[in-house]
Amino acid sequence: MGMSVPGWLGGLVEESFFVGCESHESRRKNEKNIFCLDCCTSICPHCAPLHPHHPLLQVRRYVYNDVVRLDDLEKLIDCSYVQPYTINSAKVIFLKPRPQSRPFKGSGNICLTCDRILQEPFHFCCLSCKVDHVMLQGEDLSSILFRYDESEFAFTHFENLRMDGSDVTEDDVIGQITPNSILEDPLHYNSCSGSSQPATRSHHHRRGSDVSDLPKRKKGGSFFPQIVLSLGGNRRKGAPHRSPLA
Repeated sequence: MGMSVPGWLGGLVEESFFVGCESHESRRKNEKNIFCLDCCTSICPHCAPLHPHHPLLQVRRYVYNDVVRLDDLEKLIDCSYVQPYTINSAKVIFLKPRPQSRPFKGSGNICLTCDRILQEPFHFCCLSCKVDHVMLQGEDLSSILFRYDESEFAFTHFENLRMDGSDVTEDDVIGQITPNSILEDPLHYNSCSGSSQPATRSHHHRRGSDVSDLPKRKKGGSFFPQIVLSLGGNRRKGAPHRSPLA
């Protein structure tokens, strides 16, 4: 039925990243932050020379969760209707659902798989949620997969990732994020990714299956994105002050 998940896709959402590499325990900068699309496994930068000519995908870390740049991921799979976030002026996609402190009770746009609050017009909070939904609907995953050029996933194309110990750290990146810059403009993104197209794509155009007709679950209440920080939680209340009588 064509419902099987490709090895690289299953590995990407199941592998552990940003853990020490067992093969390079004594080396600095040995965290696994690369995914080999051929071997379907996570590797560290020191492992990269052992994967010559293999397509490699750089995985990044944001708030203790694994993300991949949208520019890289959309070369492999249709990312339309997956909510992107902006970090250092680059759009990223979460690979897995993030933990939620409590279930959402209210009305608003929510993820069709895990009920996380989303901005309109997005339907999924992460790559895994979209893949799960497609499979639950009985659709063929080949409809959202793309043929990719392996030369676009060479290690030499990686940004801020070097084996000399001078790569950018997570703290450096998070320090440049502001709450207002995290959520991407959904209207701008939707204009690029709303039409139904076959599973081949041009390098310069984003194509994907239209899921605008999918059933969306709604609940009663207001819209409060969980990623937005509360700025007033520690504000103290007191009696109003009046000027002293003359």
